[in-house]
Amino acid sequence: MHYEGNIFRPPSEANSILLQVTTGCSHNKCTFCGMYKGSRFSIKNDDVIMADIDFAANYCKNQNRLFLCDGDALIIPQKRLLRILEAVKLKLPWVERIGAYANTKAISMKSVEDLRELNNLGLKIAYMGLESGDDVTLRAIGKGADSEKMIEMGKKIRSAGIKLSITVLLGIAQKERSMIHAKETGRVLSAIDPEYVGALSLMLTPGTKISEEHRKGRWQLPGPEEMLEELAIMFSTTNLSNGYFHANHASNYLPIKAKLPQDKEKILELIDDALGGRIRLKPE
Repeated sequence: MHYEGNIFRPPSEANSILLQVTTGCSHNKCTFCGMYKGSRFSIKNDDVIMADIDFAANYCKNQNRLFLCDGDALIIPQKRLLRILEAVKLKLPWVERIGAYANTKAISMKSVEDLRELNNLGLKIAYMGLESGDDVTLRAIGKGADSEKMIEMGKKIRSAGIKLSITVLLGIAQKERSMIHAKETGRVLSAIDPEYVGALSLMLTPGTKISEEHRKGRWQLPGPEEMLEELAIMFSTTNLSNGYFHANHASNYLPIKAKLPQDKEKILELIDDALGGRIRLKPE
């Protein structure tokens, strides 16, 4: 496989075939993210992509999922992306699910009909970084979209039959707007109603703008108990019709895994026990 730079994928794609179709991220302006700081965004040459699909056809026969790397696969022009998915379907017929990262810019460039075409060719799940539902926070971290746009694009991709996994960040609003961030994020998640939500604790990455501001004393990262309080508010205000809300990433101080709506009260009691000191938090 012809990989360039660092390769990233969601935790749930750990056992997937990783097919790199783009390098970097076309946005690459989020103040908290250092994933693609050293990578220039580009769409890889079709010949290279097809050669990697041929490689996977010979050596990846035990993997029934495929993930399109890197941060911006969905932004590939529709005709080129269709050719890639058609080649996967033809040469890797055992692949049952294709996934990709999707930001609001990329989703907005596709019509619902375009997205349905991709879904019919195997694109079954998209991963979108919401981070926060608070517009003040979204502007501060450079997401490039407000909460209204996030809701619109989240609903759009779901309407095409593509499952949506949304990531939110505990601590991203600093101490000052922590509770506002929590409530507004619950509001936006409820409006989109995705199949999956993953809540991660913000980890400061050296070289990012937020990390530098924190080093200079200009940016305050909430502590473990404050993040847990944030999680409690966010979880309590999130209403999913039939979705999973996970906070079981390595960064989380209290691992939770819930199916909503049925597990809501049980998880709120668990968080309350942790805040009350009856359950120990995971060490740093």
